[in-house]
Amino acid sequence: MHTITDDRPAGGDSLPVIVGAAVGIAGLGAALALADVHSPLRAPFTLFFLLAAPALAIGSALRGLDALTRPVLAVAGALALDLLVAEVMLALRMWSARGGVTAVGAVSLLILVPALLSRLARRRAPGE
Repeated sequence: MHTITDDRPAGGDSLPVIVGAAVGIAGLGAALALADVHSPLRAPFTLFFLLAAPALAIGSALRGLDALTRPVLAVAGALALDLLVAEVMLALRMWSARGGVTAVGAVSLLILVPALLSRLARRRAPGE
């Protein structure tokens, strides 16, 4: 008789599911805000997007820090970025919910893309 054992930790399999759910909620929040859909889920999902998108981008750029420092700095940076976008839009008299979501998403992409490209370049460099 042969016994099959699984030595992997039980909690490790749920991380991709949690990340996928978070991305879905954030994407739905951005879509609800941009489409101007009136729903009870619009405010919390949009707020989640406004915190999660810049936190993910900043966290990916801070790759060398330890496991506790990186998320704390990512969330603090996300709050600072949201406040900066809101203040600039208010100062320019261009405030709108759609514009704020669009601006935060665009700035988050501007932070995320170079971090991902540099990580991809580091992976390819040693193998060449």
